[in-house]
Amino acid sequence: METSHINDFALCFEKKRLSYCGQDCQKIPSALWKMYGSKVTYLDLSYNSIETLKGLEKFTELEELILDNNKIGDSVCFPMMPRLRTLSINNNQITDLDGLVNKISVKFPSLTYLSLLSNKACPNQLSDLDKDDTDYQRYRHFVLYKVQNLLFLDSRRVSSAERRQAATRGEFMRVRRPAAGSPAPLPPSGPSARPLPVDFNSLGKHKGAYGKCIYKYTGKHSEGNRFILNSDL
Repeated sequence: METSHINDFALCFEKKRLSYCGQDCQKIPSALWKMYGSKVTYLDLSYNSIETLKGLEKFTELEELILDNNKIGDSVCFPMMPRLRTLSINNNQITDLDGLVNKISVKFPSLTYLSLLSNKACPNQLSDLDKDDTDYQRYRHFVLYKVQNLLFLDSRRVSSAERRQAATRGEFMRVRRPAAGSPAPLPPSGPSARPLPVDFNSLGKHKGAYGKCIYKYTGKHSEGNRFILNSDL
């Protein structure tokens, strides 16, 4: 879609609140910030295909920004927005939590509400069945440690106990990511060992055998050799 033009039927502007949703825009239409940049405190650009936030700096009075259901990734750049209090980026393509919260903590110093649900960076069972409540709580501690003014994270109020835990433990909840371009670890040298196949049906069922063993000796000094003549050999 040509971003210098907008669909008037999709645009809604009322009482300093601007919405422009569901138009498959890859970036913020320039017509929006030219006409409304200094007039809005609330901006909703949900359900587009936004990949870059170029032009967002023109919204100088912005306090609430909704970017749900777009294509924002780890390379996104945020402008300095000292008034912004609410940021919602649900269901985008963010995987690097550390990088994101570093940007947010610098660019949005007044932020009190943040929602990152349905991004890979947010280990929530709704978007990743391999994650559990423990993973999610570690994530919360880390985000709260980095963005210390938050009152709500992912639609859940931050408790006093949670804030205290984040202050003491949050630094150690960071998820380490391999550096870009780092070589994959080499396999061990030498012949590869092939483990024996495991019969999973027999695990835990093995029983020792106990009994008397009967040995039968058939060597040349056995008792039976007394009855063998030389001519029989």
